Parts: sequence; C-alpha cells; structure tokens
Amino acid sequence: MSSMAIGGPATSSTAQAASLGKEKTLNQADFLSLLVQQMRNQDPTKPVDSSQMVSQLAQISQVSATQALQTSFDSLSQSLQGNQLLQASSLVGHRVTVPSQAGQLQAGGLDGAVNVPAGGGTVLVQVTDASGNVLRTLNLGQPASGLAAFHWDGKDEGGTALPAGTYGLKAQAGNTAVATYVSGRVNGVSMTGSDGAYLDVDGFGGALLSQVAQIN
Repeated sequence: MSSMAIGGPATSSTAQAASLGKEKTLNQADFLSLLVQQMRNQDPTKPVDSSQMVSQLAQISQVSATQALQTSFDSLSQSLQGNQLLQASSLVGHRVTVPSQAGQLQAGGLDGAVNVPAGGGTVLVQVTDASGNVLRTLNLGQPASGLAAFHWDGKDEGGTALPAGTYGLKAQAGNTAVATYVSGRVNGVSMTGSDGAYLDVDGFGGALLSQVAQIN
C-alpha cells in the first residue's frame, strides 16, 4: 500500500513558484552580468559607446546606494522609536504639563500653567463653561517670564463648587492673550507610528511626548 506525503506535490509546486519569483528579481550582480554579456555580444563594427557604459554603471551604483540608504533610514527610525518609547516610559507616575485650552475638573481641582512673556504685566486666568461664559477669574499677579503655575479649586466666583467635567481655559498677560497648559499624572505610554510616543495624562487624555513643556 503506497503512502502519500501530506502536501507533497503542492509543497513542491509552491517551492518552485517561490523560486521562480525570486529569480525574476534583479539585483546588482544581475545588472553587472547583463552589462558584461552586452559587451561580449556587441557588434565589433559598432562597439558600445563608452559614455553609455559609464552611465549604466552610474545608474547601478545609484540604485545600490539608494537601497542601502533606505535600509539605514529604516533601521534608524526603528531605533529612534524604541528609544523614544523607553524615554516616555520613565515618565509614568510623574506629573507633566502640556498645552491645552481646556482641562478636566476632578476631586482635587484643576492644575495648570500659563506661558508668561517678559514684561507681560498682570496675568489673569479665566475658567469658562461650554458656552464660553466666565465662571472664575484667577489673578496670578505679575510672575516672572516662563511657565507660571495656577490651581483652580473647582469653585465659581460665588464660592459654589462646580461639578466635575471639562472646562475651558483662557489667559492674558496685560492685554495680550497667552497660552494655557494643564498638568496631570502620566498613567501610561504608547506608540502611534509616525507621531511617536503618546502619554496618557490624567485629566487631559493623550498627549505627544514632544508636547510636554514641564515635568514635575
């Protein structure tokens, strides 16, 4: 009684197809071989123009160099992503400050910062509702230039505690509008392709590692 190997003929056909597929791919050695054959079989009365030969060799070298450069870039990109993720993971458990025009009011209030310009004058931070109505104004005085931290206790101008949720932030130094930031604890990190490492910031959400303005 004869036995048949499972997948014998099919496996052989697949291997042959794969082999033929590889043979159809030309590499640098194949180009050089074709060039040599062209020189051997050229018409003695009409030899190949030397300038054309040089041009063909230059094209071969350019293709090879481009492929090698692409391989190097791919390797460098993977290495940089790995390093960025490792760097981002060290921030887990720390508090970071990222740019935002809104923040999440939680049980402990809302912490943030304002980017104060030099000689900006009195700095005011306004907390607004979804309709843009001002609920509370925080007077930070005249802090030094740079990031000036603030804390909102979650109460309106009348001292009434407001419910947890998202509130808008606006700030000005003198008569100039300035950027606002929110602070939160980093709960985790992740990678998102070309954008790089993302931080899961408590009370904010996802923030790029490159957006971090301050680490506490």
